Amino acid sequence: MRIATYNVNGVNGRLAVLLRWLEQTRPDVVALQELKAPDEKFPHAAIEAAGYQVIWHGQKSWNGVALLSRVGLPVETRRGLPGDPDPAQSRYLEAAINGVLIGGLYLPNGNPRPGPKFDYKLAWFDALIGHAADLLATGMPVLLLGDFNVMPTERDVYKPERWQDDALFAPEVRAAFARLVGQGWTEALRHLHPDETIYTFWDYFRNAYGRNAGLRIDHLLLSPSLALRLAAAGVDRDVRGWEKTSDHAPVWIDLHD
Repeated sequence: MRIATYNVNGVNGRLAVLLRWLEQTRPDVVALQELKAPDEKFPHAAIEAAGYQVIWHGQKSWNGVALLSRVGLPVETRRGLPGDPDPAQSRYLEAAINGVLIGGLYLPNGNPRPGPKFDYKLAWFDALIGHAADLLATGMPVLLLGDFNVMPTERDVYKPERWQDDALFAPEVRAAFARLVGQGWTEALRHLHPDETIYTFWDYFRNAYGRNAGLRIDHLLLSPSLALRLAAAGVDRDVRGWEKTSDHAPVWIDLHD
């Protein structure tokens, strides 16, 4: 089973790119972030026509998450993160799909730092850590995936010295990610590719994609029982080079049955 995460940066504006990628790669399950569309404007008909059943949690102009499946109906278990300090923001959607409990998330950016947006990011991270601990305690196969808006180490950012003041690379945020993973999650890409330079995001400015001046901020975290099934992980980097594409590339894992 292939499961992917993709920050589409506006699902309606990038719909042609999304459908092209779905057709070419046929992932079994996909978590989308940054829909930037209210519920009634989500293009579910086009996605269903591509062979996917879908649930979504939209928001006008900002945020928004969705879960797509072509291996059975996503059975929604949670809409919104428990303890979210601003539950009006659509950032978390959870469902059981084909025997796996999947939590798709879009963690706050947090800039400018310091300030209320950074405080919200840290509070959201704390809420996620609490919920993740509850999920692990169930013993179920669980996958948390999405745009975490954090580069965990210096290896995950081009020229890290330029990011010292940014909320995506702040020591408090990196420490929060380490606390989360330290609960017992396996971070798929780094587990299988510990020493490689891997990015999942390239800014639109200064030819960042062409120079490979990127960031690795999209992650997939596997619970212990699910980590035993991890077969492969990678980034569909070429999608970032398509016309009218997102500034993120899809990231995926393959699981043994």
